[in-house]
Amino acid sequence: MNQQSEMFLFGSTTEIEDLGNGLKRQMLGYNEELMAVKVWFAEGAQGYTHQHRHSQVTYVEKGEFHFTIDGETKVLKAGDSCLIPPHAEHGAICPTGGILLDIFSPPREDFLKE
Repeated sequence: MNQQSEMFLFGSTTEIEDLGNGLKRQMLGYNEELMAVKVWFAEGAQGYTHQHRHSQVTYVEKGEFHFTIDGETKVLKAGDSCLIPPHAEHGAICPTGGILLDIFSPPREDFLKE
């Protein structure tokens, strides 16, 4: 990956991508080593169970999320966070609606438009 976001991104003008199924995503910044993403979940929305090669830290900004990482489920609320190691199966359900901040290293190439 040989891309980098602008150095300053403004929430009011940075694109919010509708992913469908009650999920929306906004890029907060990235380079070849790191990526930060804001994700909105509608009430009842689910982040499907998946895995990837990236290390991930997720911070709950708003709402309640039922996170499952490698078969263990915990309820996370605003102010909580979790570490998702590379290749760990993980997913989340948001019964209340909420917002997550996801940090990836290396960046998720699949999130970037060609």
